[in-house]
Amino acid sequence: MKIAVTHDNGQVFQHFGHTKEFKIYEIEDGKIVSTEILGSGEFGHESLTVLLRSKGVELLICGGIGPGAQNALLQQGITFRGGCSGDADQQVENFIKGELIYNPNVTCNHHDHDHHHGEGHSCGHHHGDGHTCGHH
Repeated sequence: MKIAVTHDNGQVFQHFGHTKEFKIYEIEDGKIVSTEILGSGEFGHESLTVLLRSKGVELLICGGIGPGAQNALLQQGITFRGGCSGDADQQVENFIKGELIYNPNVTCNHHDHDHHHGEGHSCGHHHGDGHTCGHH
């Protein structure tokens, strides 16, 4: 199984459509057997899903992700766990152990993707349902 994580300096990057790189993990027999860093290049939003599929990715772990990108992932046969934060390697280990904390209702409410998110951006995470939001 191959898992991709939106990646920035060892951490889960918080906006799928703006990620500059993914860390790809190959999992066999419940262990990470290899990793690679994949630059997103000129790809953006939905086209990132095609890039991930071309690398054989089956699962994406990320922070915020909008509904268009979610649909594009599903069309490529890639499942996702959004609303994650912290150390990327640890999140993959948590997934393998069945202990990944994520938000099944994650979204990114900003549809104007010509701007960069400023301080206080929440990406629409829900609190109080046992999931962490990955911000602050």
